[in-house]
Amino acid sequence: MPARYIFLDMNAYFASVEQQLRPELRGKPVCVVPLEADTTFCIAASYEARFFGVKTGTRVREAKRMAPDLAVVEARPRIYVEMHHRILEAVGGVLPVEEVLSIDEMRFALMENERSRARELALDLKAAIRREVGDWLRASAGLAPNRYLAKAATELGKPDGLVEIRKEDLPRALWPLGLRDLHGVGRRMEARLHRHGVFTVRQLTQLSCAAMRRIWGGVVGERLWRALRGEDLPPVPTRRRTVGHSHVLAPELRHPEGARKTLVRLLHKAAARLRRKGYWTRHLTVYATQPHAPTWVRKTWLETTQDTRRLLNALAALWDPDPPPDPFKVGLVLEHLVPEHDTSPPLWPEARRGYHLAHTLDRINALYGPDTVYFAGMHGLDYAGEDRIAFGEVPHIETALKPQPRRTTP
Repeated sequence: MPARYIFLDMNAYFASVEQQLRPELRGKPVCVVPLEADTTFCIAASYEARFFGVKTGTRVREAKRMAPDLAVVEARPRIYVEMHHRILEAVGGVLPVEEVLSIDEMRFALMENERSRARELALDLKAAIRREVGDWLRASAGLAPNRYLAKAATELGKPDGLVEIRKEDLPRALWPLGLRDLHGVGRRMEARLHRHGVFTVRQLTQLSCAAMRRIWGGVVGERLWRALRGEDLPPVPTRRRTVGHSHVLAPELRHPEGARKTLVRLLHKAAARLRRKGYWTRHLTVYATQPHAPTWVRKTWLETTQDTRRLLNALAALWDPDPPPDPFKVGLVLEHLVPEHDTSPPLWPEARRGYHLAHTLDRINALYGPDTVYFAGMHGLDYAGEDRIAFGEVPHIETALKPQPRRTTP
């Protein structure tokens, strides 16, 4: 069966962008961090750094010990989003993008007359990126008869590879993968598989459909069983369950007031994402990790809302009475989401004003750049104008816009 899909995974994306834009970093181990501090963690590592064992999640102090001459680079999220859109424009000249999965992943569906040229088209996609965006931006391409296997194929050819999984090669073609290389198998699912005696992908592919239904607790296991055998299943509509953000505090912000300002900033972002995706929320969770104490967690139910001001009031009610004395990382999660088509704008005048104000702020910030207008609670943060990228989140075009001069009437 010929390949029906091409999946592109940009390799070590953040680090590769830095190497592309800064020639002095090329060929050297590079670690991208959210802030310059030995206590924080790498959010991306170049392949030169990975040679020494440095990877995403490695503490910077440890990474410096592991990799001699390691270049530690503070992340520039807006640059990465801009490069992402340049990549989309480049590959769009070869094939239309079926779906953008994240800032560094995208998928292409092949028409029937394109399937015989799948490898040629995949090479053209990779060449377009190198030619129009940069030589140091490498991409692994996966070709397969279904969406799931196309993504899995990219794990077999990193960095800068091109791997085709054919139906007649299954399941043997998947055996070199680790369990965590498969989409949908995270730390908890891997532990569950271990409890059922499954430690390798080879063992996983030898399970019956009924066994996989039992392990996954339903039809998800059956769909995976069929996908691993090359069936091209229609995608299942998904419903977002949460919207959240977290941030490791800079050393000068590791006190209750600095953490509070950071949480206000994170709530601004989360509320804007909530509205952009067409959801309302009923629950807010706020948490803070501390170096030598248990994680501080507070939760509250809300009247269904997407109003930033109401959410800020709820945040203040949770945080202000008893904030943690020594916060290191803070975060929040909006839960129990309700799709916009299942609710309606508020009726009461005060609530309606907050609703309209929130959407007005969104429009202003979309036109003139992120955080052109914001609530005063986060004023004074050094990074207040810098956007952060949520892992697994498709970057919205607004985050790549620069503030533009205000139009004037002649």
